[in-house]
Amino acid sequence: MGHQEIPLALGELRQLSLWTADCAEQALPIFEAAAPGDRRARDAIEVVREFGAGGKRTKAIRTAAWAALKAAGELTDPAAEAAARAAVGTAGSAYLHPFAAATQVKHIVASAQYAAYAHELSTGDPAAADAVIRWAIDRVPEVVRDVIARYPDGTPGRSRLGDLHRRVEAELRRSLTS
Repeated sequence: MGHQEIPLALGELRQLSLWTADCAEQALPIFEAAAPGDRRARDAIEVVREFGAGGKRTKAIRTAAWAALKAAGELTDPAAEAAARAAVGTAGSAYLHPFAAATQVKHIVASAQYAAYAHELSTGDPAAADAVIRWAIDRVPEVVRDVIARYPDGTPGRSRLGDLHRRVEAELRRSLTS
């Protein structure tokens, strides 16, 4: 039994990708401080920006995502690992599927969620995560809110990452007019 297909235009996907790249970039300094000279997280963000700016959605995005994921797995610093996972999330946003599945919501929220987590872990202060989420929501294009509204509620876990997922998702679903 398949999922209902939802409308998802390429232009919407590009705007989503640019926003997630901005979110992941907030945590990039944490990754680069722990892994100087390692470009894998930055490369994942940059290749998604190219797509968002009108480039083709190529294998380079998936390749960069896998490289950033490998970088995350090689780190012993949890904050830097979360920062690398924010970059992986950005690459995932370019591959949001037009199926009404709760699992797709992670492609929308992962970059902001992991960037917030990276800042919280690097400072030891949950307020740092709050600040990143506020920053992301203040800059979200209305089209991202329109896109997430087409999907069922996400299915975050019961961890701190799940809490951050729920916060980002709730903020994205909140109408600007409410």
